[in-house]
Amino acid sequence: MVGGLCLGYTAATALRNPNVRSMLVGEAMKPVIEWHENGLLPLGEVLTKDKRCRFVHGNFFQLARTPETGFDELNPGSHFHAILLDIDHSPREVLHPSNASLYTFNGLRKLADQLRPDGVFALWSNNREDAAFTELLRAAFGVGRAEAVVFDNPLQRREAHQCVYIARKMGGTS
Repeated sequence: MVGGLCLGYTAATALRNPNVRSMLVGEAMKPVIEWHENGLLPLGEVLTKDKRCRFVHGNFFQLARTPETGFDELNPGSHFHAILLDIDHSPREVLHPSNASLYTFNGLRKLADQLRPDGVFALWSNNREDAAFTELLRAAFGVGRAEAVVFDNPLQRREAHQCVYIARKMGGTS
């Protein structure tokens, strides 16, 4: 499950992995899905022609709150090997106030309920690691860490510091 379609980079990168047998990409804005379907974005054709990829029109954050129905209306209650999220700028800098509930212990536990045992949740953040959030991931999933991403940003003429949070669901059955 990929939360956030946007230009399609996260989804296209995930599809490069030959182990990916199927992938849902959730997007709240129907026009963004249509842009991809109509080939108006560079990766639209890559995503729409890959039989493993299916778009889901819906709010990722609302769907994450209801593990009993979950992300896939065709297969309610599905459990995923991985959930990749690339929507908010960081767990503290959300695009909409209602998104903030995901980044709490209860919100993360509901998300973990949609993963298979040993499933992975990964979250891109535009900021450096927030140690308190990393601890929250550990509490909610069992394993959590942040990987620094540092690169030269020529547009800002400086080195950029971001991170990817990675959590693994430990134990349980799904």
